[in-house]
Amino acid sequence: MKLIIAVIKPFKLEEVREKLTEIGVQGLMVSEIKGYGRQAGHTEMYRGAEYVVNYIPKIRLELVVPDNNVSKATDIISESAKTGKIGDGKIFVLNVEESIRIRTGETGDNAI
Repeated sequence: MKLIIAVIKPFKLEEVREKLTEIGVQGLMVSEIKGYGRQAGHTEMYRGAEYVVNYIPKIRLELVVPDNNVSKATDIISESAKTGKIGDGKIFVLNVEESIRIRTGETGDNAI
């Protein structure tokens, strides 16, 4: 099993979720986050005054998938979240040693 962590633009969330559901992803954790990457923020104008926005709003997705679905899931996230502009996001893939469904006690891939 792998844990996929993806940081994407907020307006891409529904498109990514729909595509992941189509390939059988049954669970997804979503968090609203702020951060910056290479763009290191930007400047905006508000009522004639210029100010610096250091942290950009993003969405963090976390999902656990069986090993055989990892490349399919990362491809879908990559394609669905891509705008071609700076700040599209990142995808990280980590190993998961164990998963346990609390309600039933199922473990491993059955608990996903």
